[in-house]
Amino acid sequence: MASTNLSSLSSSSTINLHQHQHLHKAPLPKPFQSPNLTTPNSFQSVSFIPTKNPINISCKNRNPISDFALDDHLTHSVQIYDDDVDDKLREECGVVGIYGDPEASRLCYLALHALQHRGQEGAGIVTVHENILKSITGVGLVSEVFNESKLNQLPGDSAIGHVRYSTAGSSMLKNVQPFVAGYRFGSVGVAHNGNLVNYRSLRAKLEENGSIFNTSSDTEVVLHLIAISKARPFLLRIVNACEQLEGAYSMVFVTEDKLVAVRDPHGFRPLVMGRRSNGAYVFASETCALDLIEATYEREVNPGEVIVIDKDGIQTLCLMPHFEPKSCIFEHIYFSQPNSIVFGRSVYKSRKEFGEILATEAPVDCDVVIAVPDSGVVAALGYAAKAGVPFEQGLIRSHYVGRTFIEPSQRIRDFGVKLKLAPVKAVIEGKRVVVVDDSIVRGTTSSKIVRLLKEAGAKEVHMRIASPPMVASCYYGVDTPSSEELISNRLSTEEIRKYIGSDSLAFLPFDSLKNLLKEDSSSFCYACFTGKYPVEPPSMEVKVKKVGDFVDDGVSGTLKSIEEGWVQVPRDQTATKV
Repeated sequence: MASTNLSSLSSSSTINLHQHQHLHKAPLPKPFQSPNLTTPNSFQSVSFIPTKNPINISCKNRNPISDFALDDHLTHSVQIYDDDVDDKLREECGVVGIYGDPEASRLCYLALHALQHRGQEGAGIVTVHENILKSITGVGLVSEVFNESKLNQLPGDSAIGHVRYSTAGSSMLKNVQPFVAGYRFGSVGVAHNGNLVNYRSLRAKLEENGSIFNTSSDTEVVLHLIAISKARPFLLRIVNACEQLEGAYSMVFVTEDKLVAVRDPHGFRPLVMGRRSNGAYVFASETCALDLIEATYEREVNPGEVIVIDKDGIQTLCLMPHFEPKSCIFEHIYFSQPNSIVFGRSVYKSRKEFGEILATEAPVDCDVVIAVPDSGVVAALGYAAKAGVPFEQGLIRSHYVGRTFIEPSQRIRDFGVKLKLAPVKAVIEGKRVVVVDDSIVRGTTSSKIVRLLKEAGAKEVHMRIASPPMVASCYYGVDTPSSEELISNRLSTEEIRKYIGSDSLAFLPFDSLKNLLKEDSSSFCYACFTGKYPVEPPSMEVKVKKVGDFVDDGVSGTLKSIEEGWVQVPRDQTATKV
């Protein structure tokens, strides 16, 4: 079956911002008034009123929103997925924010390239120039969505950008971020990394009061909450909206004169801040984006922190309430680039140490260590160094295979894996091979890799996994199967070994992982390994993503229109194995 290529689809639009001097000349917004969320070729003129006084409140003081005095002035494709693709976890997206650089859109473009691994389905950039917010979004890779001509249409010294994974069907383009919305008292663009566990209840409440939604993305809820907030100045509308959210969110906002970065109180998803030599501020999901555009890493955005940058400089305040940080451990296991610093730790160092632990606690007589590229490479290096066994490239990855393919008329066994990975017989043939991977999800890809290596002449194949067994779904921005589909939730390690056909199998011991993290261990989220969630999903049945983010939004269709697209999971599910 062939899939439709939507990489050429894109949209670009503008919002005009007209300044007014006094808010009291305009009526207040009605309760639960909907913003005009931009859809392709549909924008609205809105008013903007500049901030009267800057706010500078340290996050360390933890001042609740109620401590603020009100201010009378405010600122304004259908794709076919094979089993192998569906047998990997996927991050939702990556975000970028830049303030104070005349080349903001081009720097944003480059930074999104560095974050391309976090999302390959869509990309977008919003810039601000002469009181105009301009947006260009499209389906496909960053290099497919943007070219010189489009970047020339995005002048300005402020920009936010987004790369996205997990869209499906006809709703694909309209869900590509950043979103731009206009309402009575201002306009705002937003890019979001994460997932809101109370999205459905918030959306239902908003719809009951007349809000109209144009997308199936949980990010749109944030814009509606900003629109209905009565807090002043405009910054506090963002604070007020975020304090109603539950779950994971690292977001960057842009207005006519401000860039705002927000991270949820648990700090599930990463967000870092840097500076360029010309003084421009940069925010990004990972430090690898800062490196590419020659920005110096300064620090993380703290969990629960709101950072505001405008012509008066940088100001910070803190969301309420305050929780113990619960950063996603899979950022170090799989999602982030090895050259990034995430949650204050080197991703490369973490993965190498994971491999060293495996070599110490699950040794085996072998002749060569290889990796499942690319995420297993650093752990394999650590394993080989600790075991004193040569590391070799036994599997070569093709970097020219996307998620879309034409299936051969006569089915070739394991062709999906063979398109992506090619064994090197000179390394494997007649050898006892240790192969290191980052995780096992359903087990389908692992079984095909083992078979591929044995067909290439491997004498023995020993699988080592640089993470504990995954037994529960993630609700914080990672596209995962239901717990029932996770092989480690159904089978023991020995049963999994038999299923994938390896001569031995070992996972990274959970206790050893926590010991490695030492005093930082309590600040990470391990829900996928334990089934214990820092933020509980809603009491109703929750729907866990299997492929894409399709929802029944009244426009795209019913849930049944995508075969096996969603699975219902009881709210009180618990993990049976660790």
